[in-house]
Amino acid sequence: MPEPVKKAVSAFTKKPKSQEAEEGSSVVFEAGTEKPEAKVKWQCNSKDIASDNKYVITADGNKHSLTIQAITKEDANVYAVIAGGSKVKFDLKVITKQGPVKATKDGPTESSAEPEPEPEPAPPAAAPTGEETTAPAPEAPPADDGQLSDTRQDLTGLFTEKPQSGEVTVGENITFVAKVNAESLLKKPTIKWFKGKWMDLASKSGKHLQLKETYDRNTKIYTFEMQIIAAKANFAGGYRCEVLSKDKFDSCNFDLTVHEARTVEGLDIRAAFRRTSTDGKEDSGELDFSTLLRKSSSFIKSANRAVQVSTEPDVDVWEILSHAPASEYEKIAFQYGITDLRGMLKRLKKMKKEEKKSEAFLKKLDPAYQVTKGHKIKLAVQVANADVEVKWQKNGKDIQPTGSKYIFESVGNMRYLTINHCSLADDATYSCVVGEDKCTTELFVKEPPVMIVKNLEDQMVMKGERVELECEVSEEGANVKWEKDGVELTRDESFKYRFKKDGCKHILIINEATKEDCGHYKVKTNGGESVAELMVQEKDLEVYQSIADLTVKAKDQAVFKCEVSDENVRGTWYKNGVEVKLDARVNITHIGRIHKLTIDDVKPEDEGDYTFVPDGYAFNLSAKLNFLEVKIDYVPRQDPPKIHLDCTGRTAESTIVVVAGNKLRLDVPITGDPAPTVIWTKGEKASSVKPDGEEKGVSSTTWTLKDGDVLNEGDGRVHVETTQGHCVFTIEGAERQDEGIYSVVVRNPAGEDTADINVKVVDVPDAPQTPRILSVGEDSCVVQWDPPKFDGGQPIIGYVIERKKKQSYRWMRLNFDPYPETTYEAKRMIEGVPYEMRIYAVNSIGMSRHSPASQPFVPVAPTSEPVGLCVEDISDTSISLKWRPPERVGSAELEGYVVEYCKEGTDEWIPAIQGLTERTSLIVRDLTTGDKLQFRVRAFNMAGPSAPATLAQPVTIREIMQRPKIWLPRNLRQTLIKKVGETVNLLIPFQGKPRPKVTWHKDGEPLNASFASVRNSDLDSILFIRKTERKHSGRYELQVQIENVEDTATVNLQIVDLPGPPEGLKIMDIWGFNVALEWKPPKENGNCEITGYTVQKADKKTMEWFTVYHQYRRTNCVVSDLIMGNEYVFRVFAMNLVGLSQDACNTKDSAYIQKTGIAYKPPSYKEHDFSEAPKFTHPLVNRSIIAGYSATLSCSVRGIPKPKVTWYKNKMDITNEAKYRMLSKQGVLTLEIRKPCPFDGGVYMCKAVNDSGEDVVECKLEVRPQVVKEENKDARK
Repeated sequence: MPEPVKKAVSAFTKKPKSQEAEEGSSVVFEAGTEKPEAKVKWQCNSKDIASDNKYVITADGNKHSLTIQAITKEDANVYAVIAGGSKVKFDLKVITKQGPVKATKDGPTESSAEPEPEPEPAPPAAAPTGEETTAPAPEAPPADDGQLSDTRQDLTGLFTEKPQSGEVTVGENITFVAKVNAESLLKKPTIKWFKGKWMDLASKSGKHLQLKETYDRNTKIYTFEMQIIAAKANFAGGYRCEVLSKDKFDSCNFDLTVHEARTVEGLDIRAAFRRTSTDGKEDSGELDFSTLLRKSSSFIKSANRAVQVSTEPDVDVWEILSHAPASEYEKIAFQYGITDLRGMLKRLKKMKKEEKKSEAFLKKLDPAYQVTKGHKIKLAVQVANADVEVKWQKNGKDIQPTGSKYIFESVGNMRYLTINHCSLADDATYSCVVGEDKCTTELFVKEPPVMIVKNLEDQMVMKGERVELECEVSEEGANVKWEKDGVELTRDESFKYRFKKDGCKHILIINEATKEDCGHYKVKTNGGESVAELMVQEKDLEVYQSIADLTVKAKDQAVFKCEVSDENVRGTWYKNGVEVKLDARVNITHIGRIHKLTIDDVKPEDEGDYTFVPDGYAFNLSAKLNFLEVKIDYVPRQDPPKIHLDCTGRTAESTIVVVAGNKLRLDVPITGDPAPTVIWTKGEKASSVKPDGEEKGVSSTTWTLKDGDVLNEGDGRVHVETTQGHCVFTIEGAERQDEGIYSVVVRNPAGEDTADINVKVVDVPDAPQTPRILSVGEDSCVVQWDPPKFDGGQPIIGYVIERKKKQSYRWMRLNFDPYPETTYEAKRMIEGVPYEMRIYAVNSIGMSRHSPASQPFVPVAPTSEPVGLCVEDISDTSISLKWRPPERVGSAELEGYVVEYCKEGTDEWIPAIQGLTERTSLIVRDLTTGDKLQFRVRAFNMAGPSAPATLAQPVTIREIMQRPKIWLPRNLRQTLIKKVGETVNLLIPFQGKPRPKVTWHKDGEPLNASFASVRNSDLDSILFIRKTERKHSGRYELQVQIENVEDTATVNLQIVDLPGPPEGLKIMDIWGFNVALEWKPPKENGNCEITGYTVQKADKKTMEWFTVYHQYRRTNCVVSDLIMGNEYVFRVFAMNLVGLSQDACNTKDSAYIQKTGIAYKPPSYKEHDFSEAPKFTHPLVNRSIIAGYSATLSCSVRGIPKPKVTWYKNKMDITNEAKYRMLSKQGVLTLEIRKPCPFDGGVYMCKAVNDSGEDVVECKLEVRPQVVKEENKDARK
């Protein structure tokens, strides 16, 4: 049974309270403890405080105090005092010391880094006057500043109400609200709040930010709130709210504007244009236009409408507009009275905006950094001057290099700030200052995930009892989420569930448990979860021992005793229907499960019916008290002794049953004169007791009384006494060994009498044997045990079974009614969690001690069957199988697989290998050729084998003949071109069974192993040349052969190199500023076509070479635009696809350009006729192409004037055909055929015509169909 929950008692009689104090003052926190010697510990932000110059800790008896001296802003923290198991938290708020504000003619005085808002005698009407500001609702009116704010909502997503942009003054609060309708959602929506694009605010919950959520069960609407407390200037910016529910997603952007504290003076334009500075300098930071937004019109609409003339110089509106965002243009125009805003913006576009660059920094800090709590981070900037000194600031205050918290480094132009052991106090704005320049960043400290240190424990309670589910997490104040059977628990209107936090402990309280509260309860954190089961049973009171009828004599004691199953149940005793009242003779006790009514010095009026009625139950226990009145008759003095046993309904050898632990009292009426001597004997019949102390060989115990005195006693528990007419034999606390036959013998001179009394001692049974776990399932197990060796003298009614988690100390009962069998199936367990079981035996006397705990076991289910079992390969004596892992493995680790096979027509499954295999493929060897076998695979885990995965039909063990076939890759079907020195690695797959013979040839000759490396396998062949040379060019042929069947494939390899230099470069003519050159192609073309030439010139004075022509295709050219009076030399390089030739061909002579001052009479020549009939310098080449892949036909032609080119297919003009595209570039003619089909084959002709003649060239084009694999062909057939 679960123990009653004890209410925690606080160790404090007086708790410290939160206080406020000004900077520079002192504050005292006082606490009082219950015990004077209690040890008290003070903490600040969960860190211990020791006495020093700052903190003074005193203790006087049970009075304790903490004094904080010289308070600064940094002392505004959360403090705690700890005594024993009690912890009390309290806050210290620091108020900035206010001084008189003196205005100067130059402007307002400089404010501190975080100014406190001064009291305003006449606050603006639009400013928030309360402590908290709520973001405007969707039906908010338009803004007053002339710009209509768009408050419409897009209700097509998940949001029923989106958070709206809002404004707040420094130090005030604001709340943003988002609502989601969950009526159409399958599960609870998840919401995230972001600042900017990526900063998740879930980890920032604390002093300045709180996230809340509520759920209305009537409207089924979730309400999510983000509350910003004591806003700061750096809280301003863009925010985003995202909501996600399974496959649905929605988001909303909104802005927060934070205003500085406002004064009541007239409009001061400099005050309106404040800068977001945290160091107190009015010329640092960025311009903040928030005071010109709507609601700031109160600066102009003052009570007296007075216009204040400022003596400050005029503000440059152009400068403001050039730096302001586009959304602020209308506000600035309204503020400064600009009427022609559109014209000014047009002029503003024409102005060049020069971005101001920092002269002190080469690389600034990033806008923001994020670090995990407890880790370190390094901030780095690059300065322009390596010798300059920098200052690091935190929230506008200089950081002092004290201790190991901050480390400053200077390496060349780099400056580093390292922050060690980051805490939430390090979440701030950091700046690096160089002279007047400054760069700033935000550091966000992310808290580590909250882990569950102590798990929930299973509980079983009775209906109506209080339930407390308790867990312990790793962080104080962490947020946890409670769920019941997958549904989140909230504080509903009925207050059924209560959530309690006590430091790291989180408690779920159910005041009055009902049957509906049964289920699995889960607590979740962002770092883990814990599950426990709650079982609620109806109260069913069992009677372990009922009260029995009593017959007592006068002045004896009567004890009515009963035992029930619930020790918390109270009851009432009645006599003849009237409640029994306590007095000097009547005593009522309740100890545990036992209820007693004791009546001392019994009198005749005590006789009657006694009843015990348990409170809250509709049954009672009744018994009768009989008063025995002893009548003494006159007898002669020589009367023989006589034993008068009350044997109503019994034999002379009557059996008396007594419960172990109770008192055994044998009261035997006797008569005789003179008073007889009484002898009590255990272990032998009374007839065997001889007079005068003669003993037989049988072991026995004897108690003798004579004249009321005990002559001998065998045990201190045994008391024998005689009264007038009675002999009483009493054993205190009967034990099992007290069971047996008790004989009483009374003797006097007149004779003797004997009687035997059989006493049976009954007890609770012994503990059952250690239970055994027969099998386990996904959430159940079958447990078996042996009955106890001793049943206590009463039949075993049944058994009570309990279980617990291995790491827990709480046992949970699985049944309340005794279970009659010795095999039990326990259900509703959690898969993957280790459990233990123990058993109690129950008889009519009570419940035994528990058995030893069983061996720990883990409820797990077998995996699902393996997936995709198939035959990968087969031969005459082996078969290769493969499969995929099971889809569901469960919480237990997959141990391996077992592969079995059986012959067709039999049921005997033979393991293919001994033990388990972890691989998902297996080759089964040593099989008999021709056998027809069925194969199956089973997966094993801790729970045993899974269902088998079986082949669809038996497999015959016989190798399948497969024709050899080479699968030549597409890139090898054309000539493979490689440069000299490159590596060649040709992988060509093939098929064939049995393994084919593979042979390589080069140019018809067998390939030499020293010429190229060849590696063959069952499925492919590799040709490898580490470093190619020109000699490796040629035709390579691969042949695969199985007996008389073979297949071949050919690969053309072309190894190319740089070309040689051109030959015979000559200067053919010089005229004016022109020189005509001519040369011959190189003898060595590098094993590929010459693609062009590069012509260069150089002045002999400087010999600096300049390129005249690049990729020039002809072998003659004219170099123009030469400089008069200079002498030139020329050279030509050859070019192919590898590159330019290493050497050039130079002219032997130089060309001198004559000056114009020299009279020169040119000779008269007959005008030369340059016309030339068309002539194809490169013909068309017959080609064979693959259908579906675009192809080109190319040729080159020359002719003066430029000839007209016409293309024909089968003598039909195709100029206007859309399928063809004709290109002409520098005499090279190209015909592109887009995705040809077999019908595009034929004879193609190119015809060039000019005034001097014509020329024709033609070729044949063959279009081959695509190669399709044989399997695909068969499938199509």
